[in-house]
Amino acid sequence: MKIVIVGGFGVGKTTLVGSVSEIRPLSTEETMTQAGVGIDDASQVAHKSTTTVAFDFGRITLNAQRVLYLFGAPGQERFWFLWDQLFSGSLGAVVLVDTRRLEDSFYPLDRLEHHRMPFVVAVNRFQDPGPGSGPGSQPSLERVREALSLDSHIPLVECDARSRESSKNVLITLVRHLVGLNDPAALQEAVQ
Repeated sequence: MKIVIVGGFGVGKTTLVGSVSEIRPLSTEETMTQAGVGIDDASQVAHKSTTTVAFDFGRITLNAQRVLYLFGAPGQERFWFLWDQLFSGSLGAVVLVDTRRLEDSFYPLDRLEHHRMPFVVAVNRFQDPGPGSGPGSQPSLERVREALSLDSHIPLVECDARSRESSKNVLITLVRHLVGLNDPAALQEAVQ
């Protein structure tokens, strides 16, 4: 079963795939160079030194018959042409969001809606050591839902992409959402 992780540049897609994959993830991270200056806006991700240039790949075995394949899409606009191929055959997607750059989430949401692909939105609540960070400095999920104009039926969760447990919870939320879309009665049984 294929799941795609999308979101803006530097939001934590590679980190999420790496934190939850049972195998060493295939990563196409490359060192950022001067050639990207003026093309990739790294001003909000000052400590970022690498960037995905194709996609990330991870795997989670659920049981003997079911395996989740995770594909982390590159966030830079110049690589968006890859997204349609990554979406092909996918059951659903996770949109990873950084509240400092919500506008970077509009394109991923638009593409998923265009493809009619089910998705969940995960707000990556990593703590930035910069000024104004810390508890209470980030907007509530309700404010994020409003800012992104998300329908109430689309799951919205908080996560820390560095944490295996937190990333696993995001994927569980997506799977439950997919089951609920396909068989609401089965979902009701599963959560009781």
